[in-house]
Amino acid sequence: MLTKIKEKTTGLVDITKEQFDKSFDFAKIQSDKVKNKIDLKIQEKALLNLKAELAMRHKTFEDYTDEELEIMLSNEKRKVVDDLKTKTLVGALAILGLDFLV
Repeated sequence: MLTKIKEKTTGLVDITKEQFDKSFDFAKIQSDKVKNKIDLKIQEKALLNLKAELAMRHKTFEDYTDEELEIMLSNEKRKVVDDLKTKTLVGALAILGLDFLV
């Protein structure tokens, strides 16, 4: 009888461990989805900024090689990310009431 109880409790512990592991996997999957969505939005914003910059120069994508476009796009991505960091910092300081640091 004691062995049956041990077997049942071991089975319950195993099921609990599996569920616990699945919950962490779910959180990781959801985190990856959010990261991918953010990266996509940054890519879209950078592409829009690049199009605007090229329009101001009276140029098109055909005027540049793929490597040049990739470099310009990565530069725009960096600018978008830096802008987001700055806005986030300013927002956090405003929430904390430290507007004199802004």
